[in-house]
Amino acid sequence: MKSLVTGANGFIGSAVTRCLLAAGHEVRCLIRPGSDRSNIDGLPIEISEGDLRDIGSLKRAITNCENLFHLAADYRLWVPNPDTMYDINVKGTQTLILAAAEAGLRRIIYTSSVATMGLNSDGSPANEETPSSLVNMTGHYKRSKFIAEQVVQHLTNKHELPLVIVNPSTPIGPRDIRPTPTGRIVVDTLCGRMPAYMNTGLNIAHVDDIARGHLLAYMYGKPGERYILGGEDMDLLQILQTIDKISGKKMKRIKIPAMLIFPIAWIMEKIAIITNVEPRASIDSIRMAQKKMFFSSEKAIRELGYQYRPSTEGIKDAVTWFENNGYCNGYINSLTH
Repeated sequence: MKSLVTGANGFIGSAVTRCLLAAGHEVRCLIRPGSDRSNIDGLPIEISEGDLRDIGSLKRAITNCENLFHLAADYRLWVPNPDTMYDINVKGTQTLILAAAEAGLRRIIYTSSVATMGLNSDGSPANEETPSSLVNMTGHYKRSKFIAEQVVQHLTNKHELPLVIVNPSTPIGPRDIRPTPTGRIVVDTLCGRMPAYMNTGLNIAHVDDIARGHLLAYMYGKPGERYILGGEDMDLLQILQTIDKISGKKMKRIKIPAMLIFPIAWIMEKIAIITNVEPRASIDSIRMAQKKMFFSSEKAIRELGYQYRPSTEGIKDAVTWFENNGYCNGYINSLTH
């Protein structure tokens, strides 16, 4: 069987591509022209160049495919032009799902995010039933993914699509080329650029476990349902100390309240507008960090057979990959500037 994977050269997308190949799928990858393909170099895949904003390229990519794994998204916590993010994450997703419906695909897996989920005020793990709304979404990324998920659910119900939604938490592990915001935490810690921390927390999951969760959702997921694909809840200080222990480095850190970081983030954003380089901290990212983003994967465990390894294994794999690829030796600058 042939499966189309969008965003296959990305962090989670490349892990899903490898997982599908190992499971015996033929894989066609929708890749933007000129994008970095090092994550999928050498894999036995078919490349279809295109863009979520180009309906013709989407229809060509879907032709003769039986399944769709839609992972492509604009994942940034700060953007100079938010319209681009909505065009890709919302309009592009709608166009692709409609094209998949027209083509009669047998299975569709849409990768959303725990960013669309509500959070519990007491810091306890949220799940698929925790109330959420657009007004509670902080920043354009979260808002765009929330709207996109609503659009996907509407199309699934309207066209009775064989579509399952998965909501990955915070992925960590190898091949985080860009890197993601979480990958930046690892890199900054390795490079000695994390002398302070906020009282926040994340749900950490190995990227390969999340990829396996996509395959399980394809095999066992119920159309119209959504499943959190997560791992272990960790305070930010725990994450930083784990990275220190793995790398053999020690650093004393101070706890800083969010109110002291907001002015710094504001200045960074003003500089980013001039340089067009994503700031290390944004106002939205600080607002998000004011709550602990803890989640439960119990539904996926119960209904899909999902499993996740200890978070330390994902952090260790990430540390090893970043160190082996010279991310503290100037290499990172060539990728993000």
